[in-house]
Amino acid sequence: MEGSKTFVRELETVDGSLLTVAQLSAGDVGCVVWDAAIVLAKYLEAGLVLRRRSVLELGAGTGLVGLMAAVHGADVTITDLEDLQDLMKINIENNKQLITGSIQAKVLKWGESIMEFLPPPDYILMADCIYYEQSLEPLVKTLEELAGPETCIMCCYEERTMGKNPEIEREFFKLLHMNFDVEKIPLEKHNEEYRSEDIHILHIKKKLKESIFGF
Repeated sequence: MEGSKTFVRELETVDGSLLTVAQLSAGDVGCVVWDAAIVLAKYLEAGLVLRRRSVLELGAGTGLVGLMAAVHGADVTITDLEDLQDLMKINIENNKQLITGSIQAKVLKWGESIMEFLPPPDYILMADCIYYEQSLEPLVKTLEELAGPETCIMCCYEERTMGKNPEIEREFFKLLHMNFDVEKIPLEKHNEEYRSEDIHILHIKKKLKESIFGF
């Protein structure tokens, strides 16, 4: 973060409080708040019971989505690479007066050990994590190892048509469908103000394994 200027994005919660999220003027993709993160953060306010639920956010970047869950009472761990830890911790500190659950930031590199994040959380959150081709297999591996049979993975992504983006999205879902069931949430169930035809929210759960007896 040295030498990078910060600028703030504000997002109003359902009760009128303001989440203030620092972003960096220079850096990798995780340094700013993407639209899919805002859409998912506002969707979390649409009647989900988050109090005392365990929540893990992957590729959290600024930490906005996890912060929203913590505001509504969840016990949250936001994760990303080492170089984003300072930014996430700044945003936790800047919003601590709004937190009614708990929140911490940790390093989690996809494809590597997830033992410290077990037992499986109630929810895994992902916003705009499908963009690097080389990260697809490590990401799906991490989901397979983190998710229990009751874990609900909420994945929000912006559908992009430029370059290799469509191919990358297809490959992600091909890998995902091997071990997960995917349900697309209809647009009318998104927040009325924070929604877009190009931004999709998915509920993802592990497929039930059949026993040797076929049930």
